[in-house]
Amino acid sequence: MGNLISIITVNYNGLNDTMVLLRSLYSIIKSVPFEVIVVDNGSIADESVIISQEFPLSVCVRSDINLGFAGGNNLGIKKAKGDYLFFINNDTYIEEDNFDRLIDTFKAYPNTGGVSPLIRFAFDNKDIQFAGYTPLSKVTLRNSLIGFGLPPSSSLLTPAYTPYLHGAAMLFKKEVIEKAGVMPELYFLYYEELDWCAMITRAGFRLRFNPDATVYHKESRSTGCMSALRTYYLTRNRLLYAWRNCDEYEKYLSLIYQTLIVIPKDIAVAILKRRFDIVKAIIKGYIDFYPMPNKRL
Repeated sequence: MGNLISIITVNYNGLNDTMVLLRSLYSIIKSVPFEVIVVDNGSIADESVIISQEFPLSVCVRSDINLGFAGGNNLGIKKAKGDYLFFINNDTYIEEDNFDRLIDTFKAYPNTGGVSPLIRFAFDNKDIQFAGYTPLSKVTLRNSLIGFGLPPSSSLLTPAYTPYLHGAAMLFKKEVIEKAGVMPELYFLYYEELDWCAMITRAGFRLRFNPDATVYHKESRSTGCMSALRTYYLTRNRLLYAWRNCDEYEKYLSLIYQTLIVIPKDIAVAILKRRFDIVKAIIKGYIDFYPMPNKRL
């Protein structure tokens, strides 16, 4: 019937969302053989017990501590038996079975290391969240989600190269991960999938977007759109990404740009909104970046 896919999802106090995802996977996927690996990543209660009861065919792994997004997925990688590994956020679901078409991407483009499907918001008009990325600028580290907030159209739903995959849904060959390495865990939350894509690209592979499959994403359920937690990690990890992935000249230009322009602007906006928790998170994220050990690993 084809190559086995290991579907890996990380659960953190998100039992209801995870159950919705698993129901969609088990009821819809028929085109490929698959296993589902659920990593309960330090949830307050051991939610893996409940998941195992309803989905006995799933492989449930429990970590007593929150290992972060990368650490949780890497724990799933250790259990995976598939030739392909599909990483999917627990706050997503599918409505159609087109996993075989994602695998066809690797056959059509032999140097493909990974592929992301079309990702649409799960609410309202179900507009596009991801139809590929534009490249990150080397100094400002800015880029855009192609098609973000737009309804699907033929001009956007075209298979294409993308410099980065979307962390909510991405499929890799297992041999690619074995060559490039697992997801970098020092980020803990945010930017780790961008760094991982850069690692895979440096290993000689290309990344692609394939709209023949669709994942629906309930965005920002776990951390909130304007939370101090999100702000802290975005501030710290933007600096970390520049440190690890820019050449020496661009790296220091980017750090200067973040320090003198982006961070003061973000602080000013937070003060105007009287979000002093956000101000503290920005400052802490900036300060915590510099003493981080093993930033090059």
